[in-house]
Amino acid sequence: MITHRKGTPGQRQLRVGELIRHALADIFARGEVDDPTLDGAVTVLEVSMTPDLKHATAFVVPFGTHKADKVMPALERSRKRLRSEVGRRVDLKFMPDLHFRRDTSLDYAAKVDEILHRPEVARDLDKDEDDEGDDKN
Repeated sequence: MITHRKGTPGQRQLRVGELIRHALADIFARGEVDDPTLDGAVTVLEVSMTPDLKHATAFVVPFGTHKADKVMPALERSRKRLRSEVGRRVDLKFMPDLHFRRDTSLDYAAKVDEILHRPEVARDLDKDEDDEGDDKN
């Protein structure tokens, strides 16, 4: 039996998470959600499964003008209905409970990109490159 380090998802966790992500993305893309707040308002970037496959956490990003403060409560309200819809599309013995979290990784990446493009940081990066060029001579 293959054992994994704590925190490293197994192959089955990854596979089930991806199946659920595809099902949720399809549901949102087709507008098959009863709540008008969610109609075309969200995309699913990743679904993380617990090792026992009883809980699935979907990391979502609200689109454009849709605000997270309205989308996240709407997802919570629609959780049972979404679980039922995913259960129809994904063939699992037990359907995991769905949980939704806002994915902030894109915000973090944008913040890091903004910092790297500041004039004082660009100047320091150029200085480091010049120093490396002097060491080679």
